[in-house]
Amino acid sequence: MLYDIGLRISYAYQTPAAGGRHVLCMTPADMEGQRAITSLLDVTPEPDERIARTDFFGNTVVEVAFRAPHEKIEFRLRARVDRQAPEAPSKDLSTPLESLAEAIAQIRSLGPDSPHHFLADSARVRATPDFEAFALEHINAKRMTTREAAESVGLAINRAMMFEPGSTQVNTPPEEAFARRRGVCQDFTHIMIGCLRAIGIPAAYVSGFLRTNPPEGQARLEGADAMHAWVRAWCGPRVGWVEYDPTNGVRIGDTHIVVAYGRDYGDVAPVRGVVRTSGSQKSGQAVDVVPLPTA
Repeated sequence: MLYDIGLRISYAYQTPAAGGRHVLCMTPADMEGQRAITSLLDVTPEPDERIARTDFFGNTVVEVAFRAPHEKIEFRLRARVDRQAPEAPSKDLSTPLESLAEAIAQIRSLGPDSPHHFLADSARVRATPDFEAFALEHINAKRMTTREAAESVGLAINRAMMFEPGSTQVNTPPEEAFARRRGVCQDFTHIMIGCLRAIGIPAAYVSGFLRTNPPEGQARLEGADAMHAWVRAWCGPRVGWVEYDPTNGVRIGDTHIVVAYGRDYGDVAPVRGVVRTSGSQKSGQAVDVVPLPTA
């Protein structure tokens, strides 16, 4: 499926920022099942420094720095992506959950895809007793494969949580969102990661875009969407990583466009950095995911 993707993130400062440095993680990934045909990232005003690089997990990041005062800043991505749906498995070949710890121990690699990086607590996600109890309530460790267990936990989170924009902030701890049983995709994803890690399943955070459809009979609104997030779980050496969207209770398909992989949101936030300023700031985000006709 071909998509044209647009992303605009803007900041307006009450007092002009004297300078700043930002790390941008917005570019759609070029990987198996997904081809980034074009990708343009514009920054306004023009930065004094700009460096593109690949981080440890293989994500494309752009670093920009500003020395001159500026009252506002805008990051704008325009990309075209060819996304193919992952092939549906005819048979579940993932490792039995009760044997997963042994399978992980046999992995000697510490490369970017190694499950060892995604099993311990990370900066924003802890495997709490509440997460462990919830996960154990919805699995049968002696009868389930790792994939079955991961998807069972994801579906349980989907049913237990209410999606409510504005109910949490970007820094809301996942424990708080879980206690309130409401949040947005970032919260659903962090909660599922915490639950999976608590029962020994390595789990990663996936940032990206999701094609959405307007209500029947209504025109699609430009810029009405937002970035999305879902989970990547390591299910044993035969199948490797499997992705699941707990916000929507579904396996990922050709409507999910990957931007980056990390241990949690902190690794893959679209904009990270510092500015020298005082007072408040206002921010805005708009996303367009437009499917294109194919021959």
